[in-house]
Parts: sequence; C-alpha cells; structure tokens
Amino acid sequence: MGFNELGLSDAVVHGVQSMGFVDPTPIQLRAIPVILSGKDLMGSAQTGTGKTAAFGLPILSKLGTHQPQPRCLVLEPTRELAMQVETAFRDYGRFSDLTCTLLYGGVGYGKQREELQRGTDIIVATPGRLLDFMEQNEVPLGGLEFLVLDEVDRMLDMGFLPQVRRVIQKLPKNRQTLFFSATMPGEIESLAKFAVNDPEKIEIGIRMSPAETITHAFYPVAMDQKYELLSGLMEKTNFDCVLVFCRTKDGADRIARQLKKENHSVVALHSNRTQREREEALEGFKNGRYEVLVATDIAARGLDIAGVSHVINYDIPGHPEDYVHRIGRTGRAQAVGDAFTLVTAEDLAMIESIERFIGMKIPRLQLDGFDYKYTTLLDPTATHVKARAAGGGRHRSGYSFGIKRRR
Repeated sequence: MGFNELGLSDAVVHGVQSMGFVDPTPIQLRAIPVILSGKDLMGSAQTGTGKTAAFGLPILSKLGTHQPQPRCLVLEPTRELAMQVETAFRDYGRFSDLTCTLLYGGVGYGKQREELQRGTDIIVATPGRLLDFMEQNEVPLGGLEFLVLDEVDRMLDMGFLPQVRRVIQKLPKNRQTLFFSATMPGEIESLAKFAVNDPEKIEIGIRMSPAETITHAFYPVAMDQKYELLSGLMEKTNFDCVLVFCRTKDGADRIARQLKKENHSVVALHSNRTQREREEALEGFKNGRYEVLVATDIAARGLDIAGVSHVINYDIPGHPEDYVHRIGRTGRAQAVGDAFTLVTAEDLAMIESIERFIGMKIPRLQLDGFDYKYTTLLDPTATHVKARAAGGGRHRSGYSFGIKRRR
C-alpha cells in the first residue's frame, strides 16, 4: 500500500513523495488510518521506523489549509528533537500553506514571539519554553485540535513530566491526543491515563537493544589523544560513510575543521546551523558529496540515512538510551554496520551503564601501531583485544580492522 492509498491529502502525498519516500513503514501503515479516524493513539516504536511521519502526515492532512491560530501542539523533550520534528513538518507540508513555529529555551524570546503573533498552525515546543509563553498568555490554544506527546520516556528521564501535566491541564478537553513512548513505567502510565481517551495502541518492533547486524567496540584512550586516535581510526578503517557524534556544537565544529585539514570531505550538523544549512548538510551526506558527517545528538534520532557504514562516538553519550539511538544510524534495514566509541577513564561509569542497558559486553580494542599514552583503561593487566593493522577488512566475528578507506 502506497502513501496515496492511506487517505492522506494530495498535497501531503506530494510532499512525502518529493522527499523520496515510496512505501510507508509498518508504524505509518498502522498509525495513519487511526489518526485520520480521529481516535487517540498510544504508540511505541524503535528509532528509525518513521514515527514522525506516522503522526505528521495525517495531522497535516486533517489541518488542510492555513488558519491564524495554533491547532496542533507537539511536545518534545529536547531542543534538538524539536528542531528535527519542525523540519519534518515543513518538509512534509511543503506543498501546503500550513505554517509551523518552533519554541525552545536557551535563546531569546523575540523571534519566537513574533512568529506566534503572526499566527501559526503548528507549534513544536519543549515544555519549559512553552509554559513561559502560556503564563504570559501569548499562546492562544483555545482552538487546539491535536496534541502530540513524543519521546515521553525521555521527558520522564529529564524531569519534565510535571511541566507536561501543567501544559495538558491548560488545553481544551475536546482534542485528539497522540502519545509516543518506548517504555511504560508507572509514571508514564499515569500521565497516559490523564492525557488520552480510549486510545488505540500500536507497538512496532520494540527493543532496548541495537540491531544484531551492528558490531560494537570501545577504544580506550587518554583524553589528550582522543583526536589522534579518531584520525588513526579514520585512516585505517574501511568505510563508505561515517557519522561522528560529539557532545557539543563547538566540539562538532572543531572536529569537522580538523578532519577537513586531513583532506576528508566533511560537514558538521548541529542546532546552531540554519534550517537551510542542516538540509544541505544532510543532503550532501546522503548523496555522497560528504563522506563524514560530524554531529551532535540532533542526528541521533529519526534521521534515516542509508548506507552509513560506521558510527563513531567521539564523545560517549550522556544516557545509555542515546547510545542505542546514535548507533542505530548504521546497520539499518538489516545492513551490517560498525559502532566505535572512544572512551577515557572518566567514562567508566557510562561504559558500564551502556553494557548493562544493551545486555552485552563490548570489546575493548586497541589500534595497532598507535603510540598510546598511559591511561588506567589500558592497564596491561586488563584484557584487551588488538585490532589488526591490515588484511581482510571485516572479520567474520564482526570486527572491522584497519585497512585504507574506500574512495
């Protein structure tokens, strides 16, 4: 069944097809008819399944044409996720006149206030900044028709559920609510009962472990040798295209600059980039113009980039769940992929948390020929597996060993 057979509007079908999407994913096939029917929905799906389109496409179809008041509110736990979802709404709705406004903290209120005053159909927001505007009576939500609570388990982890409750209390009761969470601990079940009304429940491929086609490796290194080791891995690894994750925007820019000096075709992606710059970066990475994308966690969820052969965590993620989301950019659609993580002694607690979370021990590897400085993670009494410097590329055990990269 194609997108044009799901009951979506012609403009939305045109929008999603113009982005190169041909066949709906399982969650889209199941969720879109439910949302178009007007029922509340509780959905669970792993990263990379097309969840944003599953709620975005039917909402855009039902909204129809532009009206000068917010009719859809999407709550996201982080600025990066909010920006990603807002971009998706703009892309899917490119052939309609619907407008979308992004509200998040850490920046001034002026531009966001101006967009609200001009009138908007869709608001994508983080809870704190939305409440700021609501308390000043600057967000007219009396005509709200759709509420989307996305990544609710992450909101719980970040302590946002009380704010989410406060938002919901101020919204019209007569609305359609779409609720998405990968897990359902007690606090989230309580919020769900408070937010949704007789929902349809959908689960698609839920798992808290990465794809079995992904090979993992931790590379211990002293803090002041991290970039040298990254450079060595890039030089000795057989890759098609590589996604490098950094913790900060400045870090991503710095690593991108250094890799460019070493003649890698590289582009950086983070939330300080304009929408056009982000689109150009992703498009260039997808079409092979860039072989390396250096990004913050803005690229960890929801981006479907085919052919990523390697994910390298230059900085270890802050949450075990983020490890799964990051490395989920490779090994997609049953393809093989490699996930390398550079780790220092300071990362020991997170190393253990990640291994507990995914239920497996990750090999500690050393790059042959690299002049290591001492770090406790390289204690000679510990067991380490050395990577070979040449010969054979991917071993049948799944480890990716050092040979020159493909051009």
